[in-house]
Amino acid sequence: MYRVTLYSLIFIWLAALVLSIFNVLYFAPADLIISAAFILAVCVFSDLVFAFVFEAPTNIDSVYITAAILALIISPVNPLGNLAFLAWAGILAMASKYIIAPYKKHIFNPAAIAVALTAAAISQPANWWIGNLYMAPFVLIAGLLVVRKIKRFDLVFTFFIAALVSISLTGPAKNIPTSLYRAVISSPLMFFSFIMLTEPMTTPPRKRMRIVYGALTGLLFAPSIHIGPIYSTPELALLLGNLFSYSVGPKKKFILALLKKRELSPDIFEFSFKPDSKAVFTPGQYMEWTLGHKGEDSRGIRRFFTLASSPTEKEIKLGVKFYPEPSSFKRSFASMGEGKTIVASQLAGDFTMPADRKQKLVFIGGGIGITPFRSMIKYLLDTNEPRPIVLFYSNKFARDIVYKDVFDQAEEKIGLKTVYLVTDKDSVLPNWCYTGRINESMIIKEAPDYRERIFYLSGPRGMVLTFEELLKKMGVRRKQIKTDYFPGFA
Repeated sequence: MYRVTLYSLIFIWLAALVLSIFNVLYFAPADLIISAAFILAVCVFSDLVFAFVFEAPTNIDSVYITAAILALIISPVNPLGNLAFLAWAGILAMASKYIIAPYKKHIFNPAAIAVALTAAAISQPANWWIGNLYMAPFVLIAGLLVVRKIKRFDLVFTFFIAALVSISLTGPAKNIPTSLYRAVISSPLMFFSFIMLTEPMTTPPRKRMRIVYGALTGLLFAPSIHIGPIYSTPELALLLGNLFSYSVGPKKKFILALLKKRELSPDIFEFSFKPDSKAVFTPGQYMEWTLGHKGEDSRGIRRFFTLASSPTEKEIKLGVKFYPEPSSFKRSFASMGEGKTIVASQLAGDFTMPADRKQKLVFIGGGIGITPFRSMIKYLLDTNEPRPIVLFYSNKFARDIVYKDVFDQAEEKIGLKTVYLVTDKDSVLPNWCYTGRINESMIIKEAPDYRERIFYLSGPRGMVLTFEELLKKMGVRRKQIKTDYFPGFA
């Protein structure tokens, strides 16, 4: 996910460079290159210093992204005469990640807080030059790729509507069409919403709160909004939105030490970690995991994993599948020894059970997509909370079935109904397992009251999409289908 954002920013910057070569933009190519190189150098060096002082892990992808954003919103005109401004922006951006970071989690978007502070302290604001007619197509293409990857269309759409409404209501009534056109095409609106608003660390973890966050930030985006002599700017709107996000989101970043790992199947392992402080979460949620390592490949040092553990357990458990020719992250993860640490943050996800304990449910899990269901069912076991649940669990081979001990206990103690399926037709199967794929007739057979149930789908993206279509054809309403897909499904 972070690499997609970084590559998108590089694409936008290269487009600007080409346009400047042909004199389409108002600055020279050399100015753009010098400005970007200087900001990048300042950000990298500053981050290394702050990481050393605060004894905190660094994330080079995040540093590159922040540097690229600053290069795209601070004017590159005459950079040699503006080095102090560029330097302070880079230093303040990196500092904010370490200093304004209670519980090791930064509150504000680093680029936004940096340009807000430089505007207040040395009277040099960012001019957001990226917001112009010629750059708009490139920002739109790159931005849509980012939002598609992180699945935050709800946030961006809400922000757009709120921002356009706010601009319409606060601007001159006779010029509303012109104001809206300029807002979309000749302002940083698109870059702001696609790239900066969606930063995962400063975004609420739940969908409803993300929508409120988008609406609030959008309403504050209009430049005519002011309190006394202080007028709204994109960075101020984002910082106020960040404060709201922090108030409703998880406050902690965890450092977890590996306690043990065990093989669940030939290519699936369970990792058990001890967190440095108590982790409070809801069964079915996920976190972002950061593991710095040497020789990192293009997929970076971060991954999202659903928690396989229940909140009732002291350890944090992950079930991880390892494929042939794994990424550098997976190789480093697999080689972790006991006592080695990893960083986890951004607890999020709406893939959680309803408050109504009588609501009938169907869980459909494919492969390692079973992990959120292990979390939920283990929680129900430990709290002795029966619920009307049918679990369909599909794998290619019987040897890939994991957590059967938990599901067997749940069948005995809380009435869980589990249907195991193996898709390989040549497999020799135990008598408790079916051959074939989950289909309409099987769902009707095992859950004849399926129209009354909420369906939870977890697994590879292709599997999730296939079952969404199947359930819709069966007459299951969209609001009765919940999916566990998040950026970087591994």
